[in-house]
Amino acid sequence: MSLRKLPEAKAFQRPANFQWDAPSDVLAKWADTPQAAEADDPNTISIYDVIGEDLWYGGGFTAARMASALRSIGPKDVTVKVSSPGGDMFEGIAIYNLLRDHPAKVTIEVMGWAASAASIIAMAGDEIRMGLGTFMMVHNAWGGVIGNRHDMTEGAALFEQFDAAIADIYEARTGMKRSEIVDLMDAETFMGPSEAVKNGFADDVDNSLKASASAPDRPAAHAKRRMDALLAKQGVPRTERRKMLSEVSGTQDAAEPATHDAGPSVAALQRLIDTIQA
Repeated sequence: MSLRKLPEAKAFQRPANFQWDAPSDVLAKWADTPQAAEADDPNTISIYDVIGEDLWYGGGFTAARMASALRSIGPKDVTVKVSSPGGDMFEGIAIYNLLRDHPAKVTIEVMGWAASAASIIAMAGDEIRMGLGTFMMVHNAWGGVIGNRHDMTEGAALFEQFDAAIADIYEARTGMKRSEIVDLMDAETFMGPSEAVKNGFADDVDNSLKASASAPDRPAAHAKRRMDALLAKQGVPRTERRKMLSEVSGTQDAAEPATHDAGPSVAALQRLIDTIQA
């Protein structure tokens, strides 16, 4: 269990019509950041991706990946390096619970962004350290529900429960007043290292923490992330962005890799450009 005796986060059943997403402004900034290199230390876990499975990018950090990594490490101290724009709240809560249940010390090192669902994960640290120029970002539950007005009403009530569960985690880890945490979440607050320490979202500002960039071994994925971020800033829903990007790349389905022979669709490319310029 966590050395800080942190509370277990409430697990929710994922609504069938729920769509997760990362905040568009954070996604855009994160997409322009060089991809950080994986750590060589066998007791270090790197989260340098969106939270939740994302087959379009060929990645995403999931609870299954965290569980596998913790099994490999065993009952030893673990360091988790984080630079993520967030993503799937359900996966974030599950990862938080896995780290909370780890029998040895958990150190969180924020190497770039710990935003949205990634900030939830960070709260599982017995010690949270942030490097210079890094950010912690908190906000209300982010996602979408598709359906009629009854579905929307039910979705609003459900999101209120999500917000309360997230606030529970922040309150337990930071010691801040509940009303102050709610205000931070409502304002979609970005905190630098000093402010995060002041508010209890981090324990230490570590000047030695610097993310070393890895070789650009996935330039296509990086380009997709940048385009995806641009579309997100235009307010295009995640499912529609995946459809548009798959059309441009010649992929029949967003979960399938693009075929080598399929060239970009001129019409799809123009549609993409028109959307960005709108």
